[in-house]
Amino acid sequence: MLYLQLFLTFFQIGLFGFGGGYAMISLIQAEVVTRHGWITAAQFADIIAISQVTPGPIAINSATYIGYTATGSVWGSALATAGVCAPSLVLMLIVARFYLKMKDNRYVAGVMRTLRPVVVGLILAAAFLLFTPDNFIDWKSYAIFGGVLVAAVRKVNPILLIVLAGLAGWLIY
Repeated sequence: MLYLQLFLTFFQIGLFGFGGGYAMISLIQAEVVTRHGWITAAQFADIIAISQVTPGPIAINSATYIGYTATGSVWGSALATAGVCAPSLVLMLIVARFYLKMKDNRYVAGVMRTLRPVVVGLILAAAFLLFTPDNFIDWKSYAIFGGVLVAAVRKVNPILLIVLAGLAGWLIY
């Protein structure tokens, strides 16, 4: 039963999670931490951190890690990953067929313009959800965050920032 719930939950997340992985973070947390209690908030923060530094989309990586953590099985990983990918696959096959024909339609263009600020809001919501005492344990963690934020605003290479922040965390903690 847990495997079916896992698949259906991630299918729902994949279906309604517009804006990519970062926009899905708040939805994933609401489902797997708050609603189902499969993992703790601290585990969720760790999974998001690991998902960000591993190659691939964050939603797929987090689904894989959460599926394994929730079930202790590779099958849990596979089902959660399939669940989050299935809606996108089906929708993209349908949309790709019709979008090129309809992209200049004023209604379609209007919908796309409307979705842009929604996606930005979802990404900001995900950022605020991760701003918890589980993630910021003392002033040093705030200092690392502040340094990375300033560097990111100044367009420093994100890969370099990940490596340097990881190194700083490892040295400090």
